[in-house]
Amino acid sequence: MKKILSLFLICIICCGVHAQRTEVYNQHIHTVQVIANNDYMSPAVIRLGENETVEISFDHLTHDYHRYQYILTHCNADWTPSDLSETEYLDGFNDNPIEDHDISVNTTLPYTHYRLILPNDQVQLKLSGNYRLTVYDDADGKDKPAFTTCFRVLQKEVNVSAQVSSDTEIDRNKTHQQVSLSIQYKGYPIRNPQNEVKVHVLQDNRTDNWVTNLHPSYIGPDQLRYEHNRALIFPAGNEYRRFEMVSTRYASQGVESIRYHAPYYHVTLRPDEPRLLNYSYDQDQNGRFVIRYDEAVDNATEADYFFVHFSLLWENPLTEGNFYLQGAFTYDNFNEESRLKYNAETHAYECTQLLKQGAYNYQYLYVAPGTTAGSTAQAEGNFYETENEYLILVYHRAFGERYDRLIGMQQVK
Repeated sequence: MKKILSLFLICIICCGVHAQRTEVYNQHIHTVQVIANNDYMSPAVIRLGENETVEISFDHLTHDYHRYQYILTHCNADWTPSDLSETEYLDGFNDNPIEDHDISVNTTLPYTHYRLILPNDQVQLKLSGNYRLTVYDDADGKDKPAFTTCFRVLQKEVNVSAQVSSDTEIDRNKTHQQVSLSIQYKGYPIRNPQNEVKVHVLQDNRTDNWVTNLHPSYIGPDQLRYEHNRALIFPAGNEYRRFEMVSTRYASQGVESIRYHAPYYHVTLRPDEPRLLNYSYDQDQNGRFVIRYDEAVDNATEADYFFVHFSLLWENPLTEGNFYLQGAFTYDNFNEESRLKYNAETHAYECTQLLKQGAYNYQYLYVAPGTTAGSTAQAEGNFYETENEYLILVYHRAFGERYDRLIGMQQVK
């Protein structure tokens, strides 16, 4: 009975409606990364049967060894558990140990770096779709996960074409961008597109404003079109802000100072201001971060951890709602760790993050009371020129099937 309850709790944690993002439950776990095919600029998607791999890595802030185990769960397009047994989507064993680990070297904050490659000799993936990875400390048990994260497996059956336009149903060349797309499925059986096909669209891999439940505007022979759809209109936002902390010897881009206050380093970023008047191009990485230390041979174990101080200049506190830091390093979680607090003395919203050395993208999102989506309008501005990335995912479930296949993907700017 205890085992059944543990598995039930894992399923609840793993596959909530918005559980496609990383969720960290252990305060000592940091820098969870999911990278497909060694390309941090690509989405965490691998192709079924193509010898592609996804790497999941994380740090535990101690040199003490912890035996971490992982469990894979197949999920539907909405990240609820699929109605499949493990033997249907996995070849091999579930609940395996993470055996690749190394302690940090010459860092002020000691940590152990853990690394997992999937698929591997212990487990192979048999089906396309969404996969949820649950990692737990063997000493704590399965009902107390350290964190959960996710990736996708693609079995390409359809072609997806798409374009992004600033000529939208709301305005023209102002503050929004609209996505149009078409799906060509010649030779692949889709009998009832309205009910069988699910299309998801994400802007810069954000999970707070992703679009689902789309219906085609045109159904033709071997083709579906999604055009003039107001659900596919996104606030354009702005290019991400950037900073780098790749050395302790000098202050890099966006950094005002680096100081050592025993026993740790503290990095103070240059105070940020709202960017509402004009668009300014910058070659950002659309919210991503990369771990890097200029003097390291192995960034994974030699990059140190710094306390990073963010500040957004703001004359008076908000009367309602909150500002949150958003970027891949916050895992798109609007919580107390990413929420900015108002400092009346500095007239700024402030937040401190414990981050590993590297180059980071970030922005300030406003979340109104009773809402879950972040808004760029208040601090970042919305400019049609912004070079956003849009990830389009196409799922299919034929009548009688028990899971959602991922059959198409496209990424456009």
